[in-house]
Amino acid sequence: MRLEFSQHAADALLDRKIEREWVEQTVATPASRETDPNDPALDRFYGPVPEREDRVLSVVVNTRAEPWRVVTVFFDHKRRGTR
Repeated sequence: MRLEFSQHAADALLDRKIEREWVEQTVATPASRETDPNDPALDRFYGPVPEREDRVLSVVVNTRAEPWRVVTVFFDHKRRGTR
């Protein structure tokens, strides 16, 4: 799967020390996936990252864009233990 990253998402990877591979893995095989309640063009993908003590990575993606566009990415403190 090919993903494109917004400038904000690319900056977030660096600022938050998040690996691009973790993002790709989370989108490819999410532990859970939800439509964004504020924007139906966006989906939220969640998945644990073993390299970060299974903290849950949240990846917000515009799935209507081609290729899919990662809007933002962060560790979701409210979703610890989603597996």
